Amino acid sequence: MGLLSEGLTQVVIPVSALVGIGFALLQWFLVSKVKVSPAYGGEHNGYKDRLIEEDQEEGIDNHEVSIKCAEIQNAISVGATSFLFTQYKYLGVFMGVFGVIIFLFLGSVKGFSTKNEPCTYNTGSTCKPALANAFFTTVAFLLGALTSVLSGFLGMKIATYANARTTLEARKGVGKAFTTAFRSGAVMGFLLAANGLLVLFVSIHLFKLYYGDDWEGLYESITGYGLGGSSMALFGRVGGGIYTKAADVGADLVGKVERNIPEDDPRNPAVIADNVGDNVGDIAGMGSDLFGSYAESSCAALFVASISSFGISHDYVAMSYPLIISSMGIVVCLITTLFATDLLEIKNVSEIEPSLKRQLLISTVLMTAGIAAVTFVALPSEFTLFNFGATKTVKNWHLFSCVSIGLWAGLVIGYITEYYTSNAYSPVQDVADSCRTGAATNVIFGLALGYKSVIIPIFAIAIAIYVSFSLAAMYGIAVAALGMLSTIATGLAIDAYGPISDNAGGIAEMAGMSHEIRERTDALDAAGNTTAAIGKGFAIGSAALVSLALFGAYVSRAGIKSVDVLTPKVFIGLIVGAMLPYWFSAMTMKSVGSAALKMVEEVRRQFNTIPGLMEGTAKPDYATCVKISTDASLREMIPPGALVMLTPLIAGTFFGVETLAGILAGSLVSGVQVAISASNTGGAWDNAKKYIEAGVSEHAKALGPKGSDPHKAAVIGDTIGDPLKDTSGPSLNILIKLMAVESLVFAPFFAAHGGLIFKWL
Repeated sequence: MGLLSEGLTQVVIPVSALVGIGFALLQWFLVSKVKVSPAYGGEHNGYKDRLIEEDQEEGIDNHEVSIKCAEIQNAISVGATSFLFTQYKYLGVFMGVFGVIIFLFLGSVKGFSTKNEPCTYNTGSTCKPALANAFFTTVAFLLGALTSVLSGFLGMKIATYANARTTLEARKGVGKAFTTAFRSGAVMGFLLAANGLLVLFVSIHLFKLYYGDDWEGLYESITGYGLGGSSMALFGRVGGGIYTKAADVGADLVGKVERNIPEDDPRNPAVIADNVGDNVGDIAGMGSDLFGSYAESSCAALFVASISSFGISHDYVAMSYPLIISSMGIVVCLITTLFATDLLEIKNVSEIEPSLKRQLLISTVLMTAGIAAVTFVALPSEFTLFNFGATKTVKNWHLFSCVSIGLWAGLVIGYITEYYTSNAYSPVQDVADSCRTGAATNVIFGLALGYKSVIIPIFAIAIAIYVSFSLAAMYGIAVAALGMLSTIATGLAIDAYGPISDNAGGIAEMAGMSHEIRERTDALDAAGNTTAAIGKGFAIGSAALVSLALFGAYVSRAGIKSVDVLTPKVFIGLIVGAMLPYWFSAMTMKSVGSAALKMVEEVRRQFNTIPGLMEGTAKPDYATCVKISTDASLREMIPPGALVMLTPLIAGTFFGVETLAGILAGSLVSGVQVAISASNTGGAWDNAKKYIEAGVSEHAKALGPKGSDPHKAAVIGDTIGDPLKDTSGPSLNILIKLMAVESLVFAPFFAAHGGLIFKWL
C-alpha cells in the first residue's frame, strides 16, 4: 500500500477541485472590478479623477468611448449566446439519439439479460450484467456531454465578459490589459479542470453504490464519460470553426484586400460575426476539446488500472492515481498563475510573450515535483499491470517517469510550435519576406514551414510513447497523456487569452480609440496568436497519446491477441484509417469555403447598395452576416460529425474488431501529421501578416505599410490559413480521440456480434 489512506484520498480530490473553482471565481471577481459603462453622475469629479491617466487621448470623449465599448461587447455577447443555444438544441437531439444507440448496442451484447455473469479479467468472481453496463455507460455519456457543453459555455461567457474590459484597461497601459485578459483565461482554465475532475469523481462514487466490488464493470461504464465529452467537442469545434472562419475570410477579403479598410473596421458588415466567431470557435470549441482529452485520458487510465492488480485487489488509492495527479495539477497551476498576474508585473510590450512562455515552464517544473510527491505517496512500491493478456511487474518510479515524460513532451511541443509560429523567430520572418514576390511564394513557404514543424513534435511523441510503454505498458501511455494534460488549467489560460485579446483589439478599432491603444491591443493579439498555436499543439500532442492509450484499452477489451499488419483485414483498415483525416479536412475546408463565398457576396452587396457606408454615415446590417455564419455552421457541422461518429460503428459491426483496430491505428498516424502541419501553417501565415503590419524592425518596415503589395500577399496567405488553423487542424485531434474512445465503448458489442461481412463470406 502507498502512504495515502483511502479516507484522505476521498477528501483530497474533491477539495482540490473546489479550490480550483474558488480560485476561478476569485479571478472573475477581480476582472469584474473593471467597470464598462461608467456612472453618469458626477462626471467632472469622480469620473475625471479616476481616468486621469487617459487624457492623452485627445479629442475622444472617454465617456462616449466607454458606452460604445459596452454596446459592442453586448452585441458580441448576445450573438455568441444565441448561436450556442441554437447549436445546443441540435446537440441535445444528438445526445438523446446517440444515448439510445449506446444503450441498445451494449444491452444486446448478452441479449438484454439481467443475470450476473463471470468477469472478463478478474476470473473466478461474478460481475454485474451487461445490461447494467449499457445503462451506466449511457448515463456517463450524458454526464460527459453536459460537462463538455458547460465547459465551453462558461468559457464563452467569461470571454465575452472580459473583452471590453481588456480594451478599457489598455488605456492605462499594456500591463493592466494583459492582466485582465490573462485572468479571464484563467477563469476558464480552472473552471474546466476543476469541473471535469469533480464530475468524474462524483460519478465514480455514485456508480459505486450499484457496482459495489465489481470495479471492472464500474470503470468500463465510466468510459462513456470520455465519449460524451469528445462527441460534444467535435460538433463544437467544427461548428464554431466554420462559423468564425466564414466571417473572418469574408471580412478580410472584402474589407482589407478590396476596400483597403483596416481589420475590425465598424463599416465592415461582417465584423460583428467575426468577433462572435472568435468566442464560439476558439473559446467554446477549444474548451470542449481539451475537456474531452482530459476526460478520455482519465478514463483510459482508470479502465486499464481496473483490469490490473489495482482493480483486482481493490486498492482504492492506487486506482485513483490519475485523479490525484489532476488534483495536484490544479494546485500547481494555481501557483503558476500568480506568477503572471501578481508576482511578475508586465511593464512593456516586449515582455508579453516571454511571460506566457514562462507560464508553461514554471507549471512544468513545479508539476514534475508534484508528480514525484503524488507517485510515492499514492502508489505501492511494486505492483502488476495488465499487458495484453500477460501481466507486467512495475515499480512506482516507473510511473513517475511515464507521467513526467508526457509532461515534458508537452513542453517541447509547445516550445517548438512557438518557434514555428511566432514572428520573433526566423521561420515566420522568412514567410513574411517571401511576400515580396506575391501571394504564391508566401503560400509555398508557409506550407513548407507547416510540414517542417511536424518533425520535432513527432519525435517527442515517439520518445514519450516508447519510454512509457516499455516501463508500464498501456497504463504508462495513458498516464503520460494525463501528464501532458495535468497542467491543463495553465494551458487553457494562455490559450483563451488569445481570442480575448483578439476581441479586445476589435472592440478598440470599432469604438474608434486612438492609434496608441490599437498598438497595445495588437501586441497582445500577436502574442495571443502564438499562444493559441501552442494550445493547439498541446491538444494535438495529447490527442495522440490519449488515442494510443484508448487504442490499447480497446484492443484489450475486444479480446484481440495482437494486431498484425500483414493480415489483409487489418491492412485494409490501416489504409482506410489513414485516409479519413483527409476526407474530414476536405469536408471542413469546403464548408468554410462555401460559407465564406456567401459572406463575401453579402459584404460586397452591402458596400455597393447601402449609400454612405464607406463614408461612415450609414450603419451596415450586421445581423444578416451573423445569420449567414450561423446557418452555414449548423448545417455544415453535421456531415463531418457523422463521418467520425459512424465510421467505428460501421467498421466494427460489418468488418469486425481487427479491421477497426487497423482503422484506429491509421487515423492516428496520419491525423497527427495533418493536424500539426495545418495548425502551424495557419498560425505562421497569420503572424507573418501581423509582422508586416506592426513594422517593428527595419525588415518589416521595408515590406509594409498596410495596403502595400507584400501586405496584400500576406493577407491572402492569412486568409488561406484561417480554415487550416481554426477549423481542420484543431478538429482533427478530436477525430483521432473520438474514434478510439467510441470503439472502446462499443468494444463488447463488436467482440460479440461484429464482423458480419467476414462471417458471410
